[in-house]
Amino acid sequence: MADSATSILPLELENVRWRAAAQAPFRLDGVSLRIEGGLRTVLLGPNGAGKTLTLRIAHGLLDPTEGSVRWLGSDGAHAGRQQAMVFQRPVLLRRSVAANISYGLSLRGISGEERRERLAHSLEGAGLSELATRSARTLSVGQQQRVALARAWALEPQVLFLDEPTASLDPGATQTVETTIQSIAAGGTKIVMTTHDLGQARRLADDVIFLQAGRVTEHTPAEEFFEEPRSAEARAFLKGDLFW
Repeated sequence: MADSATSILPLELENVRWRAAAQAPFRLDGVSLRIEGGLRTVLLGPNGAGKTLTLRIAHGLLDPTEGSVRWLGSDGAHAGRQQAMVFQRPVLLRRSVAANISYGLSLRGISGEERRERLAHSLEGAGLSELATRSARTLSVGQQQRVALARAWALEPQVLFLDEPTASLDPGATQTVETTIQSIAAGGTKIVMTTHDLGQARRLADDVIFLQAGRVTEHTPAEEFFEEPRSAEARAFLKGDLFW
């Protein structure tokens, strides 16, 4: 990990709006938030609230239709190489587990002993050492998600975006992935993730960003959010009320 003097954080989204076409309605409508280092940040909200869109825009996969996204740290100009993202459905190469991870390192120009050390560390951390020579695409969905996490982990990003990383997993696989996420965070990587699982949010979140209908209605410490949410939308969501 880079030291704090070269941090890319905080990340600021200011009045971000996004729509797919000129005449389409805005799916994000005035999102403003500031993401600081250190905490595990979880984006919560009902389906269609804009969680994944917000993540993709923050990561740089999509440009906002209006508004701005800025990395405000001293190394913000090089933010693209200091962050990574893991998707709900991992995209893996037709190669071994180890080769999938090593390929990502090679794209960053990391070779020799450093590459071997990072590969071994991420394999062990994700519980994949015994599967290193297996074809990644023949693994279970949960194992594939851990390969994707290990591949991102090996890059030693300052910020790791995770989009519903356990959405399709059974409880056992979910627990293993959550343990891997906690290990990555313990190493100093900032975690920003979406989830629909309130239990998972309670286990992993240090602070919560709640979205509803393309707007941020609340950004508070997790304990405060779950005990006494400020917004009516968040209170309804926690009660399990339906949204239209």
